[in-house]
Amino acid sequence: MSHETVRYWWNRFGPVFAAEIRRKRVQQLRAFSKWKWHVDEVFVKVNGKRHYLWRAVDHEGEVLEAVITKHRSKAAALKFLKKLMKRHGKAKTVVKDRFASYRVALRVLGATEKQQTGRWLNNRVENSHLPFRRRERAMQRFRRMRSLQKFAAVHSSVYNHFNQERSIASRDTFKLTRTAALAEWRQLCSG
Repeated sequence: MSHETVRYWWNRFGPVFAAEIRRKRVQQLRAFSKWKWHVDEVFVKVNGKRHYLWRAVDHEGEVLEAVITKHRSKAAALKFLKKLMKRHGKAKTVVKDRFASYRVALRVLGATEKQQTGRWLNNRVENSHLPFRRRERAMQRFRRMRSLQKFAAVHSSVYNHFNQERSIASRDTFKLTRTAALAEWRQLCSG
């Protein structure tokens, strides 16, 4: 089996699996009303040019949404937050850094009282960029914006599915959740 075969399978089946995982996850997560979102953007090079990966993470570290834009502006922040709210509903609190575009976009959406900014409050999303950066280095960067968007969506869904917070759970709980995740994955792959 060659690398090209694996790449073909990933392009063909990765988005399908990710969409199914995301659909099930969103149904489960919408039931909770005490949501806290952490939002941030990361600089990503696409074919030598700077682009921005906007990401939202919930209070448990699950990546909710990832959007790629060419600009880091009010319009881009508004697009990202609208997409996030359309899929996941409204959050009780939005933790952000001091980037002014978030404040303006949240004012447009009528959620100025929901925002929090403070030192070290946004560490949850800053640390969630690390697995993405590791995969980015292994893949030796991206050539097109579209492939980056597809990769970010698939990677976050699959990472959420298998990330079991080993450091928090006991061994027995970890083994149960890992077994359930593998069973669900096998069901997705067989269907």
